[in-house]
Amino acid sequence: MSRYFEELDWRPTPIGALSLRRRRELRLDIDVYEIMLAGDFLMSSLFTAAEIELARLSLTRLAGRDLEIVVGGLGLGYTAQAVLEDSRVGSVIVVEALPAVIEWHEEGLLPLGRGLATDPRCRLVEGDFFEMISTDGIGPDPDDPDRRFDGILVDIDHTPRHVLDSGHAGFYEPEGLRRLAGHLRPGGVFGLWSNDPPDEALVASLGQVFADSKAHVVRFHNPLQDREAANTVYVGQTGAEA
Repeated sequence: MSRYFEELDWRPTPIGALSLRRRRELRLDIDVYEIMLAGDFLMSSLFTAAEIELARLSLTRLAGRDLEIVVGGLGLGYTAQAVLEDSRVGSVIVVEALPAVIEWHEEGLLPLGRGLATDPRCRLVEGDFFEMISTDGIGPDPDDPDRRFDGILVDIDHTPRHVLDSGHAGFYEPEGLRRLAGHLRPGGVFGLWSNDPPDEALVASLGQVFADSKAHVVRFHNPLQDREAANTVYVGQTGAEA
């Protein structure tokens, strides 16, 4: 039996105090893992449906095998795990700006951590995803800045309008999305998680950049409030021709 509440780690970061905690949800008889940043909930293992759907809805658009995927934002690892569960995936690069989050996985403090850290197809890379998009390239190989991917999935900010850092805001504009699309292969897919309902401005921006795009509303049950909740997953796909 676990303790009712335990703070597993606490770290100062440039964007606020980062905390990993585990608590016992007595009504559901489960352990819940939560990450807090600057006093706000960043993520919870109780609400993972949309993070998993981010992977599923994006990968459904892709054909072929040995797919090469990037996940921007490691968090509790549910999107990365869902990507790896697709047998067509050959490699996954997970980019995480907060080194503590990577350490939590490598040390097994999180339920999915050891599985992700030891999967030979998966690399956990410390870095600023948005900086990588706008400069040399994505991933751990500086000698291959022109590498392209089949899919890039992003779950970092709360929403396109509620960002963790003001420097992220430009990513959600047409120019930022075009830079991201430049890292995709023809027919490649961009997926984005958001905590808010579909954003008309973002939908319009996606339509300017991608050959095909859609906002999916992902509904799930909130057991704490006994009501339906919803997140949004945006998916954009480049044209088949470069």
